Amino acid sequence: MSVLEAKQRTSRPATAGTFFGQPRALAYLAFTETWERFSYYGMTAILVLYMSQSLLTPGHIEHVRGFAAFRSGLEAVFGPMSTLALASQIYGLYTGFIYFTPVLGGWIADRWMGQRNAVALGAILMSAGHLVMAFDASFLLALLLLIVGCGFLKGNISTQVGNLYTEDDATGRTRGFSVFSMGINVGATMGPLLCGLAAELYGWHAGFGLAGVLMLVALFTYLWGYKTLTASVRTAPVTAAAPRLDRAQWRLIAVLLVVMAVTMFQSVAYYQNSDVGMIWIDRSVDLNLVGFQIPVAWFNSIDPLVSIIAVPFLFALWRRQAARGGEPGELAKIATGAWIACAANLLLVAGCTATGRVPAIVPVLYDVLLGIAFLYYWPTLLALVSRAAPPRVRATLMGSVFLTLFLSNIVIGWLGGFYERMTPLEFWAMHAAIAAVGGILATLLMRVLERVLSEGVREQQARRLAVKSGT
Repeated sequence: MSVLEAKQRTSRPATAGTFFGQPRALAYLAFTETWERFSYYGMTAILVLYMSQSLLTPGHIEHVRGFAAFRSGLEAVFGPMSTLALASQIYGLYTGFIYFTPVLGGWIADRWMGQRNAVALGAILMSAGHLVMAFDASFLLALLLLIVGCGFLKGNISTQVGNLYTEDDATGRTRGFSVFSMGINVGATMGPLLCGLAAELYGWHAGFGLAGVLMLVALFTYLWGYKTLTASVRTAPVTAAAPRLDRAQWRLIAVLLVVMAVTMFQSVAYYQNSDVGMIWIDRSVDLNLVGFQIPVAWFNSIDPLVSIIAVPFLFALWRRQAARGGEPGELAKIATGAWIACAANLLLVAGCTATGRVPAIVPVLYDVLLGIAFLYYWPTLLALVSRAAPPRVRATLMGSVFLTLFLSNIVIGWLGGFYERMTPLEFWAMHAAIAAVGGILATLLMRVLERVLSEGVREQQARRLAVKSGT
């Protein structure tokens, strides 16, 4: 860190002002992410339905520029695909690469652009992508713009959240990421509701256009609130002068990568609700509610809404457990999230045994459980990586967290191709088993991983104190 950065950091403490008891700058980061997630989840809630019911059907697919070559490439890898399988595969690739590019975005921000420029550029590209999505012909271009834009925005804004807390403030950091995730879930709740309603009333492209408008709001929110961020965010990290990683830090990185890999199992079980889950609801669930036909996209608002409502209750539970010396550790929370995701998919298995169309309450409860599972495992993972990652590669590792979602969504799209070859009961039982594997691995590895993590963090703190005392 330069002398100027150090003076700026001490002249403006990260805790100036409060937002739900957290640094005031968290408000702007959370609201930026709210509108960005509104646009993302609003778009993805109708994406598979749009492709399978409109874009990929005769009379439409011919107008998508470059699609013939794109489809040939996909089928060369995955084999011939039906319309539904093709839609699922495209969804999986899109949502997968949305979470792959943050690794590159974090690396570029760490070395050249700085986090502010990266987030602003990402918001501009994503706004353009959502607006271009309003036209069939530019569908593939729209996906490309969204993927690249998210790469610059996603990991870097999460890194800025972590920079609001001191290295040893594990409790505050976890709470801060939970509040940040609450902002994510506000957008994830509103997006499917409003974009789904717009698509229902005015057509698919109205839903995509609304997503683009809200992405522009995200950009303006970030730029307006940027002045409140800490000096560590306001200036680009000086990584060139940072010391090389030692053996202990490489061991810490390896453990963090193992933890990330374990969470992939619950991610597969969780995010299938936005892919084949939409198709299953459309085909198998009774959507008539007192004469009103429930838009399928609305079900994608349930789990993020639950994640919002459950935050204060989980905070209270964890505080009560901490007061008694029994708050679960980070790995225990991740394991709990996996088991809850398993239970959610078992609920769909039970619903599939019902005769006729499945009552709407079944997917509602399924998404309720998924919302609670999300709070246990995802904010915890972000907080863990932002706390324990060596400073030299922190933004890159925060981007790597989203790499797990890249791999998970690729698997989700591939698994979606099996839906027409399995019964719904078998399909959801398979996903319950996948979540259970994640729970078993997290439980078995918990003590070893937590010991290595705690030792690595202590060594980093000791090294930092030694540097300070030497200056």
